[in-house]
Amino acid sequence: MNRGELVKMIAEKENITCVRAGKAVAAILKNVTYGLESGERVMLSGFGSFRLARRRAQKGRNPHTGEDLLILPRKVVKFRPSKMLLAKVR
Repeated sequence: MNRGELVKMIAEKENITCVRAGKAVAAILKNVTYGLESGERVMLSGFGSFRLARRRAQKGRNPHTGEDLLILPRKVVKFRPSKMLLAKVR
């Protein structure tokens, strides 16, 4: 499911316009992003939680040339599903 399909599904299930559903989805994503940028953990009850984690620098290899290279440290977003979500998808 992509963003457009999600907006359409929300609009149909909640009996609202696609424009209003699109604004709601955009607002949620914007605020989750803002929370992560601020270094906060974002928890959505019954769904899961998002947090930032740091990856250390590591050695890698270019698959085309076989040349060794250094992969720089970076931040990644991690998601942990709630027990409720896991129970519904199992």
